[in-house]
Amino acid sequence: MIRATFKTRPPRILDLDIENRPASYRGDFPTADITAIACSFVGDKEIECWTLGPFKHVEMLEAFRERWDDADMVTGHNIRRHDLPILNGAFIEFGLEPLDAKRSEDTLRDLRRTSGLPRDQESLCEMLGVAASKYHMTQHRWRVANRLQRVDLTERRVKSDVDDHKRLREVLHRRGLLHPPRWWRP
Repeated sequence: MIRATFKTRPPRILDLDIENRPASYRGDFPTADITAIACSFVGDKEIECWTLGPFKHVEMLEAFRERWDDADMVTGHNIRRHDLPILNGAFIEFGLEPLDAKRSEDTLRDLRRTSGLPRDQESLCEMLGVAASKYHMTQHRWRVANRLQRVDLTERRVKSDVDDHKRLREVLHRRGLLHPPRWWRP
């Protein structure tokens, strides 16, 4: 008897974060202009980053799209309500095809319900004992970074968020604190 064995690869999970600045205002509500995109596949050490200044918007988006297309699922903190809609809007604004639907794991939205506990990424890292490396930005740093005078600051910030998130997600999984991933549909 011949047995067929099939090897399947584990899903490729892309951890991502963006930084953005106000582009214009609709009443009191600011619209978003992406200044940086960082991402890394779960299991990889390298974090890729594209920042506005060295890259044009379209170049950043096209580079990110390659990673998006290679991913089976995406993950991040508050990505379904913040990062993914802003990214999709930028794709549309710059004449590129919008993002396609993809399974997503949002460590803010998929976190088990709690009361009386902060749910921001930095607080969760501290509470759960995740060694965080978040690069803190003062108001002055944000101002010079958003003016593209110091894009290195934006890069440090967005990469540190991805790095911290990868470790936080691992702990949340190990402790069973996340609901199953959901589809994000633009």
